[in-house]
Amino acid sequence: MDQKELRQVEKQCIQEEAPACQSTCPLHMDVRTFVRQISLGRFDDAWKTLARTLPFPGILSRICDHPCETHCLREELGGAIAIGALERACVHQPKPRIRTIPIPKKNHTMAVVGENFNALVTALDLLKKGYGVTLFTTGNQLGGTLWKIDERLLPKGVIQEELAILDTLGLKIETQRIDNNVSDLFQAGFSAVYIDLCSPDAAPLAQGKRPTERTFALEHAGVFAGPVPGLDGQNRISPIDQAFQGRAAALSMERYVQKVNPIEGRDDEGPYPSRLFTNLEGITPLAKMPANNKTAGYTLEEAKVEANRCIQCQCLECVKVCPYLAHFKGYPRKYAREIYNNATIVLGNHAANAMINSCSLCGLCTEVCPENFSMADLCLGARRDLVERNKMPVSAHWFALEDMAFSNSKQFMLARHAPGREASEFVFFPGCQLAGSNPEQVIQTYAFLRNNRSQNTGLMLQCCSAPAYWAGDQPRTETAIALIETNWQQLGKPEMILACSSCMEMFKQYLPQIKVTSLWEIMDRGNLPDQMLGGVSGGKVLGTIPAMALHDPCTTRNEPRVHEAVRSLAAKLNIPIQELELSRTNTECCGFGGLMENANPEMAKKQIEQRRLESDLDFLTYCAMCRNQLRGADKRTVHILDYLFPGKESPEDPAARPRTGLSESRKNRERLKTDLLDRLWNQPPIEKDLFPLCMTHEIKTTLEQRRILNQDIRAAIAHGEGTGKKMLNIDNGHFLVSHRPSMVTFWVEYSVVDTGYQVHNSYCHRMQVTRERQ
Repeated sequence: MDQKELRQVEKQCIQEEAPACQSTCPLHMDVRTFVRQISLGRFDDAWKTLARTLPFPGILSRICDHPCETHCLREELGGAIAIGALERACVHQPKPRIRTIPIPKKNHTMAVVGENFNALVTALDLLKKGYGVTLFTTGNQLGGTLWKIDERLLPKGVIQEELAILDTLGLKIETQRIDNNVSDLFQAGFSAVYIDLCSPDAAPLAQGKRPTERTFALEHAGVFAGPVPGLDGQNRISPIDQAFQGRAAALSMERYVQKVNPIEGRDDEGPYPSRLFTNLEGITPLAKMPANNKTAGYTLEEAKVEANRCIQCQCLECVKVCPYLAHFKGYPRKYAREIYNNATIVLGNHAANAMINSCSLCGLCTEVCPENFSMADLCLGARRDLVERNKMPVSAHWFALEDMAFSNSKQFMLARHAPGREASEFVFFPGCQLAGSNPEQVIQTYAFLRNNRSQNTGLMLQCCSAPAYWAGDQPRTETAIALIETNWQQLGKPEMILACSSCMEMFKQYLPQIKVTSLWEIMDRGNLPDQMLGGVSGGKVLGTIPAMALHDPCTTRNEPRVHEAVRSLAAKLNIPIQELELSRTNTECCGFGGLMENANPEMAKKQIEQRRLESDLDFLTYCAMCRNQLRGADKRTVHILDYLFPGKESPEDPAARPRTGLSESRKNRERLKTDLLDRLWNQPPIEKDLFPLCMTHEIKTTLEQRRILNQDIRAAIAHGEGTGKKMLNIDNGHFLVSHRPSMVTFWVEYSVVDTGYQVHNSYCHRMQVTRERQ
């Protein structure tokens, strides 16, 4: 991602866009911050916020007509915030000491002809930029029409106090009339000239010409004028519009003497529509705070009450629904900058890598964002970049990639026509997660498809490559996809029936030439056997099923037909369904997607905890991994296949079936293949001599968290026992062995017992321990 691409990505996130009150203000005063400071009673800070943007804040805050109020989102919820009254209440307080930083003097001197408010703003801005300024007037008082304003609104002492800064900054005043030709001013050494069109003595210098609306330039090079009536849509010139036009003219004069483009980067100058979206749902209407003394205006306490009505407009729609985005205390625009810096400046920072790899890539942010910003695309692109430059931490995705390699090895992979068939019209692709969590249901589902869909339904056991895709590892992804395509071609290019929505997503993206259909659509379109309907499944009477909350997997987000098919199936099974607040296209991830659980287990816990608390009902889902994740978070959850194919050995309460562990998942996949080959293709398995392992529940939980499988434990013990390379702790009689089969070293603490080997502890690391040669 280069700088141009970064700017495009940043612009898509609107969180940093100005709220309507600020974008409507011609000077873009930070109204939101100002009002928040008032609500907290920080009047000195509020004063400084006014002074940062407004010229002569003590004057303008009193007389501004506050167009910002016309676009306040509070308007329909009790009335717009009384921003004008709050500003007056603020400037009635003593002005705090505001530090000014001296600007080096520049070599150009500007002429300002006229004495009205707009001309004074032009002079003030040029002085603050370091230019010498001479103001020409025929003897009229500085401020012009300001002195005619009712003193109850604008005391004359305030005018004098505010205009004193001009003298402090070195304004020179010439009380002489300028003839109807400005050429004399340029001959006198002035670099640019501003003409106050509100001044009867100065206006004739413009010779009746109207300045351009963006730069306020006249035809004569270096001559600028204003104000121009009608820029706010009305044929008048409000005080805030005078200030805006005076400031805009000062910027144009500066660009003129600097010989740079006068309009570059000024598209959002002046009032413009705000892009910021603020969700008003759930905000309570509050009536505007009336001032007890309308003449004096708000007291400090009244001002605080009124300011507290402000809803502090911001978007954060994605952050509200995503624990991941909230955890890193930012929003997509900020994260885009961090990712760019990580890739181009620090070249792989631990904190930034953690943020990049913790995203579930589920796409919910895109669905709720008014601008369709995709953190998934941003993070996936960053992962691919890290992998390509060999900067991706190995620990982030190692286990998932190893597990994918297992699923694509001879221990699990299988591609066969149906028993006794020479061709396949369809092929059932259950995916590795369903196979790992409940292999018997895969066998039952396959039998159902052969009996009810087509006898020419083959079977393919394999991983769809989602782990490699999520890890940003394009070469591994493409290798696994090519393996699927090869097996599909060998089976005669049949239609694929997919049980896993992640597989569906991968097939549609990488294998568009393959016709795919969701298992749930097939089952809903077909005729379910009578014993599956009306609360009876697999020969078991299920009785009345209580209402359940339906969890849609995040990878079905763009699969409305799947959503409808599952709900139709639930209705046929007489399962009352409660829709979760975030469901269908707005469903939440279970914390497994994007390899979140591998890269950031604690973040995955937050994700699934938020999901499980959305309903007190038991959950129903149709994704094996979602079911596993929810069950691991102690949420009673049923996979819909638990009702369709419970099996003779299924528990009476399927919602209580425990989460399938990592070791068990791998063993189940291996067992599924051997069982299928034995039952359907008459290929009995070769028995393996596996010595028994004994371990407590606490040790099993620890191994799950550390992603250490039983086969890793067995391999390490076998290595130690076979080579004799083991250490003995003479205090407790425990042995300690290490084994490095690939890039990870496994350590196991164990003891020999009558029933096998008692495992006391195990850990692993990627650091390689070597023995120093003598």
